Amino acid sequence: MSAINRKRFLSFRSGKLFVQFKKILYPKKENKKGGIKVNNPTLLNEILTFNEKFVENREYEKYETTKFPNKRMVILTCMDTRLLELLPKALNLGNGDIKLIKNAGALVSHPFGSIMRSILIAVHQLQAEEVFVIAHHDCGMCGLKAEPVMESMKKRGIPEETFDILTYSGIDIHKWLHGFDHVTESVEQSVDIVRNHPLMPKEVPVHGLVIDPKTGKLDLVVDGYKN
Repeated sequence: MSAINRKRFLSFRSGKLFVQFKKILYPKKENKKGGIKVNNPTLLNEILTFNEKFVENREYEKYETTKFPNKRMVILTCMDTRLLELLPKALNLGNGDIKLIKNAGALVSHPFGSIMRSILIAVHQLQAEEVFVIAHHDCGMCGLKAEPVMESMKKRGIPEETFDILTYSGIDIHKWLHGFDHVTESVEQSVDIVRNHPLMPKEVPVHGLVIDPKTGKLDLVVDGYKN
């Protein structure tokens, strides 16, 4: 390892991970006027303009509800765009009915990661009494390998040495970026992690399903009432 990489690595391991890593490898870009360069300001401005009118017209009033889910359930599903409106419609869910958690693939990849923490908070603090893990067919995470993702990162300006630093720090980047091979097996594994978590009450049923992103049809993988 070169001297500069060693210096970065030590900083990476010393607790200054994000700040130091970002400052060294991704210095802020400035425009000619000295300001910070903003990517795609048009989209941001469009959102802010709409939001201002939304609030002024008090359109939020028809969405008012409590922080507790009416149907006493929490759903973990995929961030796929096709599920944004299809999934709640296919499950007859409306505003305020559920706690909704999304990530790539509807995966619980670590028993003490942010996804599992969110599920536990929903159960212990937000009155969720059942857990649903709902993945979908034709998922981008199915068959995903780390290599093409890393190649895409390099094309977007991520230096090769970044991966070296991550590897030297003990992070298995290939495993971290890897998807899954079979959607039903992935659902079963996620359900198993949630159901057998030491902080999950035994009486809470954990269900596993797979939804068709075109028709909304549900396939039952795990019936939480029977397991």
